[in-house]
Amino acid sequence: MATTLDLTLLYLFAAVIGVVLCRLMKLPPMLGYLAVGVVIGPNALALAKDSAGVRYLAEFGVVFLMFVIGLEFNLPKLRSMKSLVFGLGLSQVGLTIVATVVGHLALASGLAYLGHDGGLLGWNINWQGAVALGGALAMSSTAIVVKMMADRLELESEHGRRVMGILLFQDLAVVPLLVLIPALGDSASELTRTLGLAALKAGALLAVLLAGGQRVMHWWLTLVARRKSDELFMLNLLLVTLGLAWLTEHFGLSLALGAFVAGMLIAETEYKHQVETDIRPFHDVLLGLFFITIGMKLDWHSLIDSWALVLLLSTLPVLFKLGLVTSLAKGFGATTGVALRTGLYLAQAGEFGFVLLSLATEQHLIPQHVESPLLAAMVMSMLITPLIIQYSDRIVMRVSSTDWLMQSLAMTKIASKAINTDRHVLICGYGRCGQNLARLLEQEGIPYMALDLDPDRVHQAAIAGQNVVFGDATRLQSLVAAGLSRASALVITYPDTASAKKILHLVREHAPTVPVAVRTIDDARLDALQAAGATVVVPEAIEGSLMLASQTLALVGIPIRRVIRLVQDQRVARYGLLRGYFHGADDDNEDEGELQRLASITLSTDAVCVGTSLSDCLDAKLPEVTLVSLRCASGRVLQPDADRTLEAGDTLVLSGRPRDLTRAERLLLKG
Repeated sequence: MATTLDLTLLYLFAAVIGVVLCRLMKLPPMLGYLAVGVVIGPNALALAKDSAGVRYLAEFGVVFLMFVIGLEFNLPKLRSMKSLVFGLGLSQVGLTIVATVVGHLALASGLAYLGHDGGLLGWNINWQGAVALGGALAMSSTAIVVKMMADRLELESEHGRRVMGILLFQDLAVVPLLVLIPALGDSASELTRTLGLAALKAGALLAVLLAGGQRVMHWWLTLVARRKSDELFMLNLLLVTLGLAWLTEHFGLSLALGAFVAGMLIAETEYKHQVETDIRPFHDVLLGLFFITIGMKLDWHSLIDSWALVLLLSTLPVLFKLGLVTSLAKGFGATTGVALRTGLYLAQAGEFGFVLLSLATEQHLIPQHVESPLLAAMVMSMLITPLIIQYSDRIVMRVSSTDWLMQSLAMTKIASKAINTDRHVLICGYGRCGQNLARLLEQEGIPYMALDLDPDRVHQAAIAGQNVVFGDATRLQSLVAAGLSRASALVITYPDTASAKKILHLVREHAPTVPVAVRTIDDARLDALQAAGATVVVPEAIEGSLMLASQTLALVGIPIRRVIRLVQDQRVARYGLLRGYFHGADDDNEDEGELQRLASITLSTDAVCVGTSLSDCLDAKLPEVTLVSLRCASGRVLQPDADRTLEAGDTLVLSGRPRDLTRAERLLLKG
């Protein structure tokens, strides 16, 4: 007989194997949890049993998932997206449930006969079960869709905002559905009384918690944070989450509702981001355990017997949700292409669909022998989602004859703004960093062109007369329309390494002479970005620390000239192009005359060193001069290599004393 430790080790081992395989295949880890649950479950290898203790522990995965969702539901965010969340999202969930009930009643009347025992009537699902099933089918996968949209930089796009609005309402709708489904098994009069009492309890509890709960939560977390103990903060976080879950459960509601409220209360405090980081390990591990228990319920024998039903359940809901979401998005003002993309992204089943389906089965609203085909169909719809999203552009271009025209108009709008610009700075991202850069460029009379994916920000900035347009900097069409080939420099102002590498690849392939400056959080990706073609990489953490250090040194009385030198020495270790400084007119004095400085020397076609190696031309004759970097004629910055043959157009950045640099320039250019 397996002990608790045996089962724990089995679950952990299976989870590790599943996640590793999904990572290798670039699939969401959730699918790995489901797969290993099927393999070790009682219907396959029978290595583990779906015990009550494991199910109860897995419920905490749902609790922490609802807590994380609650963290995203702050009131300002809901107000800014109210038309998408409560208009588009409410319509999608409500109409999906209604359509499921109507469709089930029509099929149950004899319009179709597919199922475990040869006919749909063998399901023994009444209208209450159809409501629960509709709630489960209305959900889409937040984990898969948001992850892929973030990778594709589409969160702020037109269809991305609509997708996020619907997903937010789906997550919010889970709270009343978790209360509704257990009550559906009662009689009509009992159902009305139960729902009325639940609504009264929930209203009273939420009113008390939300009215004064935010102030109490802020006071309590501040009190805990002042103890400066990570362990104490984590313990109180678990206490608050599980304590409110326990409170709502004892009010006759659900554990998930209390966790959701706890997340909403903390979302209004300044500790939100720290809490998100601290709770993530519990959320991921316990949610993984929940998905393993869901996979254990899947009976592959029933899939063979009911393959036609599984195929039907895999296609009909996906096609229906695709059509419904597309129609609703278009009805709420989206173009055909945007509406179709929104539908494609949300056609699959979701994590909370498993939660609601499991709850409906426990309440005997859906027969257990029907659960496996439904689970299999939901998993299959989620498996094909990455492919659908990956090829969504091609699908939309084929289906929507006007989408290519809308994209052409968008590129034309960008090109019309950039047509009179030349030798301008192309700014990718117009957040705070991009706007500060634009102001400095304006002060110096340097033209610029900015691309950003936030339509509200672009609209407000454009009205103010700033040269910014809506466009995706990771798409070649947008960069070309913005005048990439004519730009004097390109700056990536947001710290996203994946996006930066994509832009660098496009620039190096289509405009290799344009220098690129990249912003990062720290210097962990500095070498990788430089290898990808970045001319300059600026880690903001390092710059912030250097500025803080310089201000502190000045405050304690260190002379400002020495402060500048100390900070400059620290930069030497991080920036190849900043080892020293370039000479200026204000540097001609006794103090500055013998300091290390930089000099840029560009080799002409008649330079005597062209065709010789660096070691023969410079190292052997001028050991006092150091080669900091070498920028070839194509614009790529290379690491110093003594054996590289110098070519016309190469720019050598040298470091040394003034007289040594003068000798080096004469040696390289004139012999």
